[in-house]
This record gives sequence, structure tokens and C-alpha cells, in this order.
Amino acid sequence: MAETKPSAILEADGRASTVKFAHASEREFAAILDFYQIRWEYEPRSFPLRWDADGRLIESFKPDFYLIDQGLFIELTTLKQSLVTKKNRKMRELRALYPEIRIKLLYGRDFRKLMAKYGLTTGS
Repeated sequence: MAETKPSAILEADGRASTVKFAHASEREFAAILDFYQIRWEYEPRSFPLRWDADGRLIESFKPDFYLIDQGLFIELTTLKQSLVTKKNRKMRELRALYPEIRIKLLYGRDFRKLMAKYGLTTGS
């Protein structure tokens, strides 16, 4: 997917400007984290979810962000409903396999509310 330019209000000399994001909404979320000095990592870990009969990995899940000080993974889903359904399934599987992992899924409506709260526009 082609990376889109972040909104002008978010263009700053923060960490968000140095990472290659898959979607503009991820860049905007990172810019908010940077502004509030919340330490984060982008896609730092992949969680194996399913294996074939021979034990080979066939599906994994890589959350978008890890908030270091909160010990919390964040997955953004602001796109098509079919992707939301797939992410919900992966989240259920992740929670079943890794109950100790703290993770939050931010839906499109949640992300839009967050952006509106800070007077920003989304790239999605």
C-alpha cells in the first residue's frame, strides 16, 4: 500500500516522521504519542497464531504499536469491514494463545473520535 502524506498539523520533527507506516492513520496516531511523549515501538513483535499439521507457521499477528511504559499493544483498524472481521478473529486467537499479552483494538470510530478530540483530520 502506498504511504500517504500525514496532515500538515502533524508534520513535526518527532519519531513519527522517521518510520515507514503502512497507513496514514498509523502515522497520525504515532504523532499523537510523540506529542504526549508516550514511548512506543512500531510493529515490534509478531505472534504466531496457527500452524499446519507439520508444525510450520501459517498465520501470525503483528500489532501496530507497543506502548512501552504501559506494556500495551495497540492495533488500529480504520479500513474495510472485511479487515475488521479478520482482525477481530486474530485478536481472539491471540488472547486465547497469549492471555498474558495486553492488547487493545482501536476501531475506525474510536480513531476518528481521538482525532476529533485533538482537532486533527485523518488520512483514512
